[in-house]
Amino acid sequence: MTHPDAAERAARVPRIPLNDGHEIPQLGLGVYKIDDATTSEVVRTAIDLGYRHIDTAALYENERGVGDGIRASGIDRDELFVTTKVWHDRQGFDETLRAFDESLGRLGLDAVDLYLIHWPAPSLDLYVDTWHALERLRDEGRARSIGVSNFKAHHLDRLAAESSTVPAVNQIELHPNLPQAETRAYDAAHGIVTEAWSPLARGTLLENPVLARIAERHGVTPAQVVLRWHLDDGTVVIPKSANPHRLAANLDVFDFSLDDEDRAAIASLDNGHRTGKDPDLFP
Repeated sequence: MTHPDAAERAARVPRIPLNDGHEIPQLGLGVYKIDDATTSEVVRTAIDLGYRHIDTAALYENERGVGDGIRASGIDRDELFVTTKVWHDRQGFDETLRAFDESLGRLGLDAVDLYLIHWPAPSLDLYVDTWHALERLRDEGRARSIGVSNFKAHHLDRLAAESSTVPAVNQIELHPNLPQAETRAYDAAHGIVTEAWSPLARGTLLENPVLARIAERHGVTPAQVVLRWHLDDGTVVIPKSANPHRLAANLDVFDFSLDDEDRAAIASLDNGHRTGKDPDLFP
């Protein structure tokens, strides 16, 4: 049964314009490390709660579950924004086209709203050829928007020099320990929307005393404080959870505001610590 507040929750999520004329819901669901069998129920529950943006990837091995969850929800496909990604073992022009067809088949969809290069994988030196494949998929209408993930400024500069398309999105690890000011500034200057993966630093921030004090003052959770911080910065954010209560809480972040004191305290958490790989060194 659809949650009674689902339509209201969905309507409260801002939609961020992309540089290609499309829009992306600013808050969505990430499904990294949710197994395929569980993903269907998680996605269906999330949609029932009001989520309209689902982010997966070939690497996650749960695209089939995402598609099953979408169909189980009964929602009109046009109401959803679905992202998937090509892994670096499938980079290269022809191989990326084949990988995309396989992802679309697992999802059971005619098109995705956003297709990303998951990592630049500089040691392979294939991300420009891969990008040209994404441009073709965009031109065919099967990937409505195209973008990148984990790209630094110099990777983006190379795409600009060797292609005619500016990525719509750059999805990067971003959280209060790693605010990524340089990459975010580059993205903003070039009309690229920044999207945060690991927005809660894989849960390591949830016991932070600074965030706990801010959360207590506002009567919310530390996770909600961090998500509000992302949203206030204009970042698209895709927290992951398989727990229905946390799924709902992650979506209920529009009834409070952070003040300058809160933001200054959160800024003090910047320590440059990554939970994932450095894009220049992987693989």
